[in-house]
Amino acid sequence: MLKFIVKLHPEIAIKSRSVRKRFTKVLENNIKIVLRRVDEKVQVRNNWDNISVVTKLDDAQTRLDFIDSLQRIPGIVQFIEVTETDFTTLDDIYKKTIDLVGHTIVGKTFCVRAKRIGQHDFTSTDLERYVGGGLNQHVEGARVKLSRPEVTIRLEVKDDKAYIVTQTHLGMAGFPLPTQEDVLSLMSGGFDSGVASYQMIRKGARTHFLFFNLGGAAHEIGVKQASYYLWKKFSSTHKVKFITVDFEPVVAEILENVENSQMGVVLKRMMMRAGSQVAEKLNIQALVTGESIGQVSSQTLANLSVIDRVTETLILRPLIQHDKQEIINIARKIGTAEMAETMPEYCGVISKKPTVKAKLDVIKAEEEKFDFDVLNTVVENARIMDVRDIDVEAKQELKEAESVVDLPAGAVVVDIRSPEEEDAAPLEIDGIDVVHLPFFRLATKFGDLPKDKDYYLYCERGVMSQLQALILHEAGFTGVKVYRP
Repeated sequence: MLKFIVKLHPEIAIKSRSVRKRFTKVLENNIKIVLRRVDEKVQVRNNWDNISVVTKLDDAQTRLDFIDSLQRIPGIVQFIEVTETDFTTLDDIYKKTIDLVGHTIVGKTFCVRAKRIGQHDFTSTDLERYVGGGLNQHVEGARVKLSRPEVTIRLEVKDDKAYIVTQTHLGMAGFPLPTQEDVLSLMSGGFDSGVASYQMIRKGARTHFLFFNLGGAAHEIGVKQASYYLWKKFSSTHKVKFITVDFEPVVAEILENVENSQMGVVLKRMMMRAGSQVAEKLNIQALVTGESIGQVSSQTLANLSVIDRVTETLILRPLIQHDKQEIINIARKIGTAEMAETMPEYCGVISKKPTVKAKLDVIKAEEEKFDFDVLNTVVENARIMDVRDIDVEAKQELKEAESVVDLPAGAVVVDIRSPEEEDAAPLEIDGIDVVHLPFFRLATKFGDLPKDKDYYLYCERGVMSQLQALILHEAGFTGVKVYRP
């Protein structure tokens, strides 16, 4: 038999009696949901100030599965592993204790703390002295120290049963799901958005995922995988939605009509507009972003202020004061760093000199050039799915478009960089025709090119050209390849 005692996050313990009762009941139910996937007959009991978990399965794998599961449930600050044993005398308890935890105090100072419930011919102090004295005599280098010892051995006696704490494990703390209102997290698949989503899950908010697709099928599959991972690992007790909005038409409209330095802020405002509309449709009260002060040009206080004024929907930024390295460290801890590292960076718009002190009147003037029917259409066509349905898609192998270093005779290179990038570093290849067709025009203009040619897409790092080649493949242009000099 395995037994664990779950300790509540301290902020739950200081709530009013009614709130604490509700939070604890929610946590109890969540523990049942998760652990029944390991043992259908697991016993979970709410003891007001803690929750006990007992399973009759006693193998090593079940123990590891229980530990892993409990560490991923919001609302648990820590949980202790307990071994139950029968006893007749104090010596029985001592022998079991030295067998289980004697190795943990070799060469260390320690003390024994005991609690007792029931009728016995000894006191708690008697138990502490007997077990502590035995350990002091028989464990090499161990020395009793009642004040600030290196190791505290905890025992509990209840009637004819003794419970010995063998190990303490840390949980993720926070509040149980869903004791807070739902939120909609803007997921890009990078370090920031993944960590921001995790932080909101940890605070007990059922977190849905909103993806603005700027990079085609490959980008979408990557973000779906990251979102599914976060849901599966930290919030699988409750259903959430994954929403995809095709934002390439919006980006194209911005690139065509908005002044270069203002494009980044305008794009963010368009995202907040769209996010607010999606949130309203789903009856969600707040948006979540991974923005941090000063991390990029659009995240200055001045720019964030202008961005926020575009909507009345609450915008939460749990990482607002985090350094990038802190965010990366959390990503590594929760397991999203590897996915973020392989996710292509896709900014949508690239400004030569982006504004860091946006003026609301200037931004509004630029937005008057924008056709808002484009924004309304992409929101109307948003695809909403149950996050659980991603599982099948996430397991599908994504084929990459073929890349070449050497171009064959008669090939045509399509330079898909933005006009600003092309102007700054024109692409010239001896004996090869180069056509400049910005990525945001590919969907509508590529079909106008002569059909008797072989086309090779080019961009500086090859990421955007790879994504755009896959989009063209989906549209029927299966012969398109990528040029990687």
